[in-house]
Amino acid sequence: MQFTHEHRELERTTRRIIAEHLDPYLDQWEEEQIFPAREVMKKLGDAGLLGIGKDPEFGGMGLDFSYEMVFAETLGEVRSSGLTSAIGVQSTMCTPALARHGGDALKREYLAPTIAGDLVGCIGVSEASAGSDVSQIRTHARRDGDDYIINGSKMWITNGVQGDWICLLCNTSREGGPHKNKSLIIVPLKTPGVQVSRKLDKMVLRASDTAELFFDDVRVPVSNRIGEENMGFIYQMEQFQEERMFVAARSMRSMERAIEETIAYTGQRTAFGKSVLSNQVVYHKLAELQTEIEALRSLIYRAIEQYLEGRDITQLASMAKYTAGRLSMKIPSECLQYWGGQGVMSENWISRAYRDLRQTAIGGGANEIMLEVIARTMKIHPGR
Repeated sequence: MQFTHEHRELERTTRRIIAEHLDPYLDQWEEEQIFPAREVMKKLGDAGLLGIGKDPEFGGMGLDFSYEMVFAETLGEVRSSGLTSAIGVQSTMCTPALARHGGDALKREYLAPTIAGDLVGCIGVSEASAGSDVSQIRTHARRDGDDYIINGSKMWITNGVQGDWICLLCNTSREGGPHKNKSLIIVPLKTPGVQVSRKLDKMVLRASDTAELFFDDVRVPVSNRIGEENMGFIYQMEQFQEERMFVAARSMRSMERAIEETIAYTGQRTAFGKSVLSNQVVYHKLAELQTEIEALRSLIYRAIEQYLEGRDITQLASMAKYTAGRLSMKIPSECLQYWGGQGVMSENWISRAYRDLRQTAIGGGANEIMLEVIARTMKIHPGR
């Protein structure tokens, strides 16, 4: 992938926003287990970072997907995956289907203010009994004249406590099977019948407000549906490709930073009269880990190039997400080992990285699901 001056300027802008508006408050937000979503999103929106690839008619920059990935990769430098997950939901996970398939009126009402940072969005797919197996969701919307009446629940909803609207995947038909009976519907979270049941207490992503939501006879107009009825599963699978690419790209710099900080620490930490870094087992391991990150980077950049060409990147995106998940379990753990007792102290970011990055192998499609997808694209899955 060829980087232009414009790519580097976007990277510079992102780093400026991080330095001025995110880094000074990260520890506070981690401690409070929430961040001021509207304030942060507005700063990002004012900088144009929430609609990088979206239509300029609705406030976006109209740039190609490679710019969104530069943004995602740079966000990996933030020392809070909870915060960057919330930003990724806003920029890359709750809006692609709306931008691609939504009507102009719906885009003016929800997409434009979300790009501007005036509204906070969520994506509502997972349920307590349907995480990786999206086809088994139970939340349903019954047609009643010009409205849908929605009942059900959603679990692990990033931005769910502070959000203004949710892109909700729900069943809209009893016909057609689990892949042809779902729709994506925008539900304002202040609508009567929507309840934030609880703010979830998590081991990971502590700065992110993650909610369990209930929908009890929630009435929204049919005009809030994105695209065609019963096409929601297909639309969501499209959204997942961009979500998985975001997660993989963001994880690279987080893992790279774990290596960099481990090099710095082991270089000045002494044991038995020499630096820990001077032991061959240590510097060989860190060299190995950096090599694996570069291999992941090459895979991601190749997937981006094919995406820009309009090709199906289901296999490559799944491979990138799987590899990022695997390395996110491996790299922070092996780096932390070289910190000794300091590695498990909350005052050292490596302990947060160890917790936060672990979620990469779960959220957005668990590693095992990625392997299922890859096997199907290889035509070796028994259920192909």
